[in-house]
Amino acid sequence: MQDITAPRGPLAGIVVVDLTRVLAGPFATMVLHDLGARVIKVERAGAGDDARGFGPFVDGRSAYFTSLNCGKESIALDLDVAADRAVLERLLERADVLVENFRPGTMDRLGFGWDALHVRHPGLIYAAVSGFGRTGPYSARPAYDMVVQGMGGVMSVTGEDGGAPTRVGVSVGDLTAGLFLATGINAALFHRAATGEGMLVDVGMLDSQVAILENAIARYTAMGEVPGPIGSRHPSITPFAALRTADGEVIVAVGNDKLFVALCEVVGRPELAADPRFVDNHARCAHVHELHELLEQALVTRPTAAWLDALEAAGIPSGPVNDVAAVVDDPHVRARHMIVGIDDPRVAPLRVAGNPVKLSGYPDLEVRPAAPDLDEHRSALLAELGL
Repeated sequence: MQDITAPRGPLAGIVVVDLTRVLAGPFATMVLHDLGARVIKVERAGAGDDARGFGPFVDGRSAYFTSLNCGKESIALDLDVAADRAVLERLLERADVLVENFRPGTMDRLGFGWDALHVRHPGLIYAAVSGFGRTGPYSARPAYDMVVQGMGGVMSVTGEDGGAPTRVGVSVGDLTAGLFLATGINAALFHRAATGEGMLVDVGMLDSQVAILENAIARYTAMGEVPGPIGSRHPSITPFAALRTADGEVIVAVGNDKLFVALCEVVGRPELAADPRFVDNHARCAHVHELHELLEQALVTRPTAAWLDALEAAGIPSGPVNDVAAVVDDPHVRARHMIVGIDDPRVAPLRVAGNPVKLSGYPDLEVRPAAPDLDEHRSALLAELGL
């Protein structure tokens, strides 16, 4: 049993009952756990979280599941069975937050929906994440990450110019919804601290994709032009892209005219800064392909590492295009404890992402606790509940 009094973060003492599975919900509760909350994962009896069956596997244990559920406690319940429903009710009596990612209506049919629980537990925060949220014409539809990436417009602006719509290489449909859910839960906790009142937090994956369309919506509504994929470059800032070098690519992010003058000096083409086609950002965006070609004529004469040294010396924001192996081995990433081990010899040599939220009042996470076996904490939890 975890020591729930240990002040791991500002959410120490907050108890989260987590009925979620796979990605969006577990990612949100992982964020809450990293911030100090105690997370009790209620899993389906017999099978548990679907993610337990997703590869890759280390000694029979899912690396996918492990990476999202470190430090949580597990109890398996069948909510069609009266005794297990009673266990959940007792958990909710002590909980601050309930998180679920069923289709809207599922929890109501089980007797644990927002309306019923708010009467029984008025201080409980009820957080729900689903494909399309609890209202609107699509609310009853099922969804996965790629469905909402497509419907939310993200795929339409991802990929090479003229290419087919492309899925983002990580599950941003789930991950952004999880982040917005964690944000909403923390806001609801703040509200409850002031009023004593719990509230419903409703996050839809499609909503979350629309929310991160950044300036694509503004460009469309302002200009009437439908944005499309443009590769690595930025639609409104130039040069702001990955450009070819002698042995790969270098990312150059030039956000103002002063930086552009410095870039021209670094690449040995100072005259480009005075060229009417490139004299300011508006002109550079209008002649982006010409400018990229001229810059790459200079950049392909030296390897990426040499350019990175020169660009850094000139104060120009830049970086390599790393693959995942390079990210894991990056000294800055390591120094920030963003690649951490797991306190479980059964999953060695598995390492996972650390906590990006660094708080001055609490030590940084350097090792994640073990992820639970299915129903591992049943006995301890039942004893704690007096059952």
